[in-house]
This record gives sequence, C-alpha cells and structure tokens, in this order.
Amino acid sequence: MDGMLELAGQNLISPIILSFALGLAAAWARSDLTIPEAVAKAMSIYLLFAIGFKGGVAVSAHGIDTRLALALLAGVVLSALLPLVAFALLRAMSRLSVLDAAATAAHYGSISIVTFVAATSVLTSVGIAAEGYMVAVAAAMEAPAILSALWLAARHGGAAGMVPGLWREILFNGSIVLLVGAFLIGWATGEPGLAEIDSFISAPFKGVLCLFLLDMGLVAGRGLRQSGGVLGTGLFVFGVLMPLVGGAAGLAAGFALGLSEGGVALLATLAASASYIAVPAAMRVALPEANPSVYLTLSLGVTFPFNLTLGIPLYIALAGAIAGG
Repeated sequence: MDGMLELAGQNLISPIILSFALGLAAAWARSDLTIPEAVAKAMSIYLLFAIGFKGGVAVSAHGIDTRLALALLAGVVLSALLPLVAFALLRAMSRLSVLDAAATAAHYGSISIVTFVAATSVLTSVGIAAEGYMVAVAAAMEAPAILSALWLAARHGGAAGMVPGLWREILFNGSIVLLVGAFLIGWATGEPGLAEIDSFISAPFKGVLCLFLLDMGLVAGRGLRQSGGVLGTGLFVFGVLMPLVGGAAGLAAGFALGLSEGGVALLATLAASASYIAVPAAMRVALPEANPSVYLTLSLGVTFPFNLTLGIPLYIALAGAIAGG
C-alpha cells in the first residue's frame, strides 16, 4: 500500500499529470488558452509514430514467439468481452437507451493510446521494463469492441448493422494506420533504424506528451463544463468503476500469460482505458443516433483523468505485487 501511495504521489506531481491539470484548470476558469488544432494533430501524429516505432524495434530484438501470439489473442478477447460487462453495468446504473449504452460500452472495450503512452512513460521513469510488443496488443484491441457494441445494439432491439463504410472506418482509422505502420517500420529496421532517428524519437517525447496532455486537459475540462445534466451520478460512478473492472481483467490476463511486471501493468492499463478517438469515429458511422455527449464526456472527461491520476499508479503497483513478487 505504501509503495502504491508513493507511486501515486510521484505520478501526481509529474510534469505529464500537472500539464493535464493545468489544461483542466484553464478550461474551468474559462481561460482563452488554446492549442491550435493543427498543432494538436501534429503532436498526436508524433506520439503515435514514436511509440509504434519503438515497439517495432523491441519486437525486432525480441522476435516472434508463442507469448506474443497469446498476448495478441488475450487483447482481442478482452476487447470483445469488456463491452458486454460495460453494457450490463450501464443498463443497471443509468437510464441510458440501448443505443447510448451500446455505443458507450464500445469505448470501454477499445483503448486509449494516450493512456497507454502515459503508462509507458511512468514505467520508464521508475525503471520498469515492459515487452515492446504491447504496442501491437494495443492496436489489436481497437476493433473487436466496436463489433461487440453493434451486436449488443442489434440483440437488444437497437437499429444497428454493418453499415457501408464501417469496416473502412474501423481498419483504416488514421490512428490505427499510423500506429501499426510505425510499428512495422520499427520492426523492419530494428536497432540500426532507431539509431538513425533516436534524437527525434526519444529526446522530445516527454515534452511533446506534456503539451499534448495540456490540450487533452482543455478538451476534457470544457466537455465536463458543458455537459450540464447529461451525466448523472450513476454514469460518473460507472466512469470510475469500469476502468477498475477492466484493469482487474487485464491484470489477471497478464499474470496468466506470464508477462513481466511492466507488461502486466500495460495490459491492465489497456483494459482499463476508454477510447476517445477511434471508437467515436466509428460510432458516428455505425450508431449515428447515439448521443456523443454521453460517451465522449464519460471516456474523456471522467475515465481518462481517473486513469492518469490514480489508475496508472494503481495498476503498476498491483502488477508489481502480482508479477514482481
């Protein structure tokens, strides 16, 4: 417990978390502070490329083995099953319609790559190594949750189906293409490739992440301020409870796979996170009647800050107790 509290304290006063807090505070104070959209887009492109590339290099050094295949399978299964749990909780804890509950549930089976990047950064800062192929697991966890949400909507009477263009939206979403593409480049070029661009990939990473999370804080704060009565008590509780449920499932899966302490922590973080980029884009196509103010405010305004401030230290501490002990 003392180790977890110490890690949480270190995380809360890190430049990454404080940058996010600054954005939240500025939004609540109605400051005119903004990050130009083009700059925010450029930062997200950089972060996705850097994490994907370094993951590919790690896999190149590690090689493909059974554990990698099992980790990918575990990620897909978690992504497919967690929306079923989220849907059941949402229907029990709120008055959301079937479509709103299904669309929201999809976000909690898919992943937040920024939460994953933040967890990777925290692990690096405390000297805990993790399997590089967890980047591939992250990419594999994007799509299954969307398919589960469509099945839920159809099974419970919602008007859902494989609308034209949905597969393209899922498979060719820009964040997925960039992450997987950078991973493949890193895998193909290996350590020599990393040596060529290391000063670009490694040194600026945390600084760019701080600015990106400042922007995320602004977006989340404005979303919470403008959400009005959209989120009731039940939904707020769900936004904190569901990442704990997903994190527990990720911890159990990581331990069963025999992942390292860092690998278990990252799988828990992935299972605990909620998408706010890829899934909203897919939901606009697949379930256009669902209310974006519900699922975006929950995933970005409630679950994302919880994971950044308290969730990640908790998952790392539990991973250390389970896999490191």
